[in-house]
Amino acid sequence: MDIVVSDQLDTSFDIVARQDAAETEIKALRTDVDEVKSRLDRVGRAAQRPVIGSETASPEVKGFVDGYLRSGRTTELKSLTAGVPADGGYAVPREIDAMIARELIEISPIRAIAQVVQTGSSGYRKLVSTGGTASGWVSETAGRPETDAPSFAEIAPPSGELYANPAASQAMLDDAAFDLESWLASEIAMEFARAEGAAFVNGTGVNMPKGFLQSPVSVIGDGARPFGTLQYIGTGDDAGFGSEPEARLIDLVHTLKAGHRQGASWVMNSATLSEVRKLKTADGAFLWQPGLVEGQPDRLLGYPVVEAEDMPDVANGAFPIAFGNFRAGYLIAERSATSILRDPFTHKPFVHFYATKRVGGQVLDSAAIKLLRIEA
Repeated sequence: MDIVVSDQLDTSFDIVARQDAAETEIKALRTDVDEVKSRLDRVGRAAQRPVIGSETASPEVKGFVDGYLRSGRTTELKSLTAGVPADGGYAVPREIDAMIARELIEISPIRAIAQVVQTGSSGYRKLVSTGGTASGWVSETAGRPETDAPSFAEIAPPSGELYANPAASQAMLDDAAFDLESWLASEIAMEFARAEGAAFVNGTGVNMPKGFLQSPVSVIGDGARPFGTLQYIGTGDDAGFGSEPEARLIDLVHTLKAGHRQGASWVMNSATLSEVRKLKTADGAFLWQPGLVEGQPDRLLGYPVVEAEDMPDVANGAFPIAFGNFRAGYLIAERSATSILRDPFTHKPFVHFYATKRVGGQVLDSAAIKLLRIEA
């Protein structure tokens, strides 16, 4: 009889212990669920926040959008100390300027891979060391003779006034539901990206950036050719990539210094890219390697490919492919402020928004960019 009572007590204690454990786990699950609900609520509130120019926007943005852009009232801009009519327009608030900059980076291919510096004036100069500082070995107590001074070259990127002139009807501006700031930022960014993309590749340097394809070229290797001259190798065929295209591309990769190959990329247009995607090695394998993950760039010989439609097509004497570390090789210098002048008079009933920005560009390190030339 005692044994039966003991077994019943053990069973009761076991049931109570399991109930306590189950209640603890349920409580923990409820806590996790409440935390997830709280996070979802925060995300939902953030998604419902008004866009720039709404009631919660800064006074500068609200005055600029509702006062100046929609109605042309300059009295709303007293708080914009950086914007003065003498500069040819009013400087846009930082929030809208940041929207334009973000879209420029996403649209303009060279800007996305080059080095970009912000300047406070139209002129920008940079010293580049071309020879390095000389050094030597001495014993602990020996004298330290003077070493040779390093050699420098000055970079002053040619610049020009980049402008866009989108237009909207006054009826669109009077419509409160029309997202004026987003539309304007997108239109300006598209026009800026189109113009500067062409200039960074083929710009003449006269009232515009100097494109990297306008630099002097030579077959001489690094250290022997003049500073500012880009090295190229030929394909051996004046009609295309020749009988051994993979060998030419591999040679082009290894003309670049090992330090620059970290972060290097290919630059070509879509027509050239379609030809490159068909290239195979001697054993029949494609040189092209598609990205394995969505958003990851496609690769050629292990390096990402950037499509720049302003690069030339495959033709005799052309440079359809560039390979290099553009972060080290090409410099974009721009005045950070974008100015906008509202013009409701030129093409009535449309209101034009004349946006300007000063942008310059030039090859920074000529050893960081290599070219492939179509030639016999």
